[in-house]
Order: sequence, then C-alpha cells, then structure tokens
Amino acid sequence: MASPRHTVIDIGTNSIKLLVAEVSGHHVRPLREESEQTRLGEGFYETHLLQGKAVHATAYFAGKFADLARSLKVDGLRIIATSAVRDAVNQAELLQAVEQKAGLKVDVISGAEEAGLAFRGVTSDADLDGHRVCLLEVGGGSAQFIVGKDQRMDFTESYALGAVRLLERFAPSSLPRVEELQACRQWLREFIATEIQPSVAPVLDQTRKRPLLIGVGGAAKALLRMETLLNSALREDIKSEGIPAATVSEWVEELWRMSLSDRKRVVGLKKKRADTIPFGAAIFEAVMQGLGFAHLRVSKRGLRHAAVQAV
Repeated sequence: MASPRHTVIDIGTNSIKLLVAEVSGHHVRPLREESEQTRLGEGFYETHLLQGKAVHATAYFAGKFADLARSLKVDGLRIIATSAVRDAVNQAELLQAVEQKAGLKVDVISGAEEAGLAFRGVTSDADLDGHRVCLLEVGGGSAQFIVGKDQRMDFTESYALGAVRLLERFAPSSLPRVEELQACRQWLREFIATEIQPSVAPVLDQTRKRPLLIGVGGAAKALLRMETLLNSALREDIKSEGIPAATVSEWVEELWRMSLSDRKRVVGLKKKRADTIPFGAAIFEAVMQGLGFAHLRVSKRGLRHAAVQAV
C-alpha cells in the first residue's frame, strides 16, 4: 500500500512555501516543493500592518499551491502561518483572503509550536542522528534558536532578528558603503551580546563538545548554493563539515560590495533574495563570531517537514 500524500502550505514573513510529501510514520519523502517570495514583512515592523500588495500576492499563491496539491490527488492539505501573520494587527484580512483563494482556513501557529516543528523537521534527517545541534532559523522577521538532540529539545527561543527587519533598519545605498556594513555589524554584535548570549551561551556550554550549528531558511540555503557552485571541488567537504566561519565573513564582505543589480547576477542566488541576502549572511556571521561556531551546516528541511506529518 502506498504511503499517504500530505501537503503543507507555509506562509512566512518573506515567502510562501509548498511541500507535497509521502508520509510514513516519522519518515517524510518530499515529492514536490515550491516557493514564492511575497514579502509579508515588508514595511511591517513600525505599524504591524500587512501591506495590501503582499496580502494579495500571498493569497494568490496560496490558491495556486492548493490547486496544484489537489491536482496531485493528495490525501490531506494544511495551511500554516508564522511570525508576521501571528503579530499582524490586520491578521483577519490575510486569513480571509487566503481562505477565499485556497478554500481552506489558515492555522496561525504559536512561536513555541513553530520552533518545535522546525526542530523536528530538521532532525528528521538521518545524518543528524546522535548529534547535539543548535538550530538557527533566520527568517524575514525573527530568528529561532533551538538546541537539542535527536527529537528532544533542550532550549528554544525566538528573537526579533530577521533579514527583512534589518533591511528596513539599515536600508543601504544603491552601492553600499563600508561604513554602512560597519554600522550593521556593530548593531549585530551588540544585539548578540545583550539579547542572545545571556540565554543561549549557557546552554551551548553544558557539554564539552560544541553542538553542530545548523542553518535553516532562505538565507542559509542561498549561502550554501553560492558557495558550492563557486567551489564545486569542495562540495563534499562543505556537505560534511559545513561552511567555515571565515567563508561566511568573506561572503558578507563580497555581497556588501555589490550593487543590487550585481547581486541579482550572482550564481546560486535567487533574484528576489538579492536585497535581503547581505543581512541574512551578516546575521549568521554575527552569531558564529559571538557564540563561537567554526562551521555552518545548512539544512534544506524546515517546519513544514514536520507539519506535513500532522495533516
């Protein structure tokens, strides 16, 4: 008997994602994955209002993804929403628009549920069995830190630190200046030191061996794609060990030297992520420096890989 086909549509701060997968117990075999950037978090953090254009785009792609899932004869379909929708003053506007287009109600999940799903989704990867990990999910509006081993979480916390949020705070010149990067790095160092280190560092120090740092989300995957395409000879080393901290810093320097149009031509970087990637990369750099991580491993799995099991 074939395993059931389940689908999750994940509405995030920066993008909306589709996962169609066969589910057998805790095993998830992806069959179809899609992603579209709709930027719900754009212009959000001062007013906490979702912009009409982003609401329309999100509802449109939710409907498109739902139609695609139904055409694949799935056994179950669920739509979830996270950070920006959870905090929006006009949340009802988005929920109504998506329900109208997709024919389904949206499940707005809590921060704690989001963290739990992300952890279970990433650690469903057999390569991580037996390893203590520090999962860092960098989104548009927030960063989730989760420390644990196998399917057990020891620590979870969400911080107001995201690529879109930083883009709006440090909107760079058309050709970013050195002092703009310096200002962003300084702000990140202070944020890590005051907001993150006091709670995260003691958890990391509980064992002699440092946990593996696992990056999740679009910025992490973009760094992986850019580095492996640039250094194809090192692809297996990067897969097993991760991206070295010095290499992450080199990418931060390189990306900040480029104009937006130049970043759109970088091999491995999606054009729609070209404006936020300098900030996403800078967040990973600051965390690695501030918390003492030598390598960044990247997971292509996420919360939807766990959420699809509960459809």
